[in-house]
Amino acid sequence: MKLRFLGGTGTVTGSRYLLSDEKHRVLVDCGMYQGVKTLRRRNWAKFPVDPSSIDAVVLTHAHIDHSGYLPALVKNGFKGKVYCTKATHELCKVLLPDAGFLQEEDAKYAFRKKFSKHEKPEPLFTEKDAWEALKHFESLHYHETFEPVKGFQVTFTPAGHILGSSCVHVHHKGADRTVVFSGDVGRQNDIIMRPPEPLQKADVLICESTYGDRAHGETDPEAELAEIITRTAGRGGIVLLPAFAVGRAQMLLYVIHKIMGDGKIPKLPVFLNSPMAIKATEIFCKHHKEHKLNAAQCELIDEKTEFVRKVEESIELDAVRYPCVIISASGMASGGRVLHHLKTLLPNPRNSVVFAGFQAPGTRGDALVNGAESVKIHGEYWPVKAEIHNLDSLSAHGDYNEILAWLEQSSLNPKKVYVTHGEMVSSDVMRKRIRDKFGWDVEVPELFEEVEI
Repeated sequence: MKLRFLGGTGTVTGSRYLLSDEKHRVLVDCGMYQGVKTLRRRNWAKFPVDPSSIDAVVLTHAHIDHSGYLPALVKNGFKGKVYCTKATHELCKVLLPDAGFLQEEDAKYAFRKKFSKHEKPEPLFTEKDAWEALKHFESLHYHETFEPVKGFQVTFTPAGHILGSSCVHVHHKGADRTVVFSGDVGRQNDIIMRPPEPLQKADVLICESTYGDRAHGETDPEAELAEIITRTAGRGGIVLLPAFAVGRAQMLLYVIHKIMGDGKIPKLPVFLNSPMAIKATEIFCKHHKEHKLNAAQCELIDEKTEFVRKVEESIELDAVRYPCVIISASGMASGGRVLHHLKTLLPNPRNSVVFAGFQAPGTRGDALVNGAESVKIHGEYWPVKAEIHNLDSLSAHGDYNEILAWLEQSSLNPKKVYVTHGEMVSSDVMRKRIRDKFGWDVEVPELFEEVEI
């Protein structure tokens, strides 16, 4: 059996791993690249292997950097099935069509405003392409073993990162080898998600390293967020939280309503301006048995939040000038409705913009948290006068301490570990930490490298 790294190396996006034997090819994750332009260009490159030669796809979770290329894969010839957990399937029904719609809208906007170098900008895939891809999905429960192709036995176990996220266990009967893909590993003490389930067996482990070179810190995120909101409201400003539609949006809603109910912040209107995040919140509440919040807490989020669904409502919200809290996607400010809010709010020093998780290099979020004096949005530069904060203690990714703790809880003695899904320095530091703590043979693979399992 062979493993080829088609993405997710040297960067935190574009997760794609190809497992193959003499007869079959199984792709684990099929993500889009995000961040700097050189990475985004890879989305438009010819896929490294013929999509029609891939027999099946298995997803760790629904985030676009793990699932977002699927519509393009199907569009270019993939005819097999896509396997994932039940919640991941439901979330992909929201995320993938929305991604297609946003790409179509961005292409139209670029054409209308003439800020693209292409005479007629085209989307990578459309909303229709996304719905076509969703016809290939088949969902399963955690711990339910299945064979996507003959000889490959696959099982999902909870990874704790977001709703439906999983570690993918692949046992190849012929080679008698078990390969485990960590996916994105959650926190040991996340506010809303349960911790990742310890692993039982792995001959080869592919482990993420988003926070491989740093820890989240000891600050209380609730207290920190309460202080920012109170101070901003006190000067008549608006707090904007760019948030990933799945996971962070729901966590932020819970925290904000909790600290408001505890009297730690003034009573303010709370808006969720993202159709995708609204649908994801509904799915989150439906699956309340898979996370820490009970039905009553989920209902509180639903009742106390003003959902902004229509474009007209979003435009009206953009004109608001009284203190409030706005949560809008995307989490790295790379697209979506949050861009229109940024154009309005960034030039005013009364306002605050709060990021709540990892910002990939090259994204607007990365530029803002690193002190950019202006950012380019829709072809124009906008001055940054608002306060900018990055509360990475609210991240859904475990830091290196938490991942090491998770591995220590597991019953493992892998013959090989490959560290992926991190920036180059982060992955290499994580490699050293795992090697020094456990004595395992650990390596950081290169893009398109193929290894024998």
